Amino acid sequence: MGVATWSGDAVTTSDSVEVTRPLSGAQLRDAYIESVQDLTLGLVRFRDSAWRIGPIELLRFGQERIGRNYLEWPIVGGLLARPGGVWRIEAKDGAVTATATNHRPTIPRPLYDISHLQFHQLATHLYLLRLLDNEPPPGVEAPREDRFRAAAVDVAFCLTLARLTGRRRLRRTLAITAAYHVACWTLLGRTLGGVVLRERVVSLDGSRPTATQSLLRFAVLPLSWITRRSVHDEIARTTVIRD
Repeated sequence: MGVATWSGDAVTTSDSVEVTRPLSGAQLRDAYIESVQDLTLGLVRFRDSAWRIGPIELLRFGQERIGRNYLEWPIVGGLLARPGGVWRIEAKDGAVTATATNHRPTIPRPLYDISHLQFHQLATHLYLLRLLDNEPPPGVEAPREDRFRAAAVDVAFCLTLARLTGRRRLRRTLAITAAYHVACWTLLGRTLGGVVLRERVVSLDGSRPTATQSLLRFAVLPLSWITRRSVHDEIARTTVIRD
C-alpha cells in the first residue's frame, strides 16, 4: 500500500511490490506508460516527455535517466506540478519500488489530498501490480460458479439492507451496494457471500485491495456482466481465491 508524507509544500509518495523476475529500466518505463494510458482509457497520453490530455500538458518531465534496473525523471512542471522533485522506479532485491520525491503540486494540499493524490496512488499501485501479470496467482482461484453464488448472496443482502432503510429506491440501493462492497473488500477482503462460499478478494500480490482499488473494481463490475469476463479484476489487478 502506498504511503505519502509531506514536508512543507512538497509531498513524497512511495509504493512497492515484490517480483520474482528481473526487470530492466526499459521494461519498467514501457509498462508504466502503458498502465497509465490503459487506466485513463487513452485520454491521458505520454508524449514529448509529458503526460497530456489533448493539448493540455498535465505533468512534464526533464531529461530521462534510464539504467539497467531503474528509470528516473526530474519533474519540471505542467498544469499539476511546479518544478522540483523526482519520479523514480527501481527494481532491486526482489521488489519494484516507485517513488515520487519532493513533488510540489500546484493545487492546495487539502484539495490535492482528496483528488490528485488518490489518483496518483491508485495509478502507481495498479502499475506495480501490472508487473505481476505473468506470475502465478497468490492462491487457488475460486471457481466461477462459486463466485456467482457468492454474488447472489451479496445481492440479496444489499436488497435486504435497502428495504430496512425505507422504500427501495434505485439510488439508495446502489449507494448501499457500493459502500458495502468497497468497505468489505478493503477492510476484510471478503463480503458476506465470500464468507459463505469461503473465498476472498486479493490484489495480485496477495494483499487486500486499497479503497480506491476496491472502488474501481466495483465501478467496472457491470462490464463483467456484459462481457461475461472478469473485466473488473483485470482492470483493478485483483483476483478471487479460495480461503
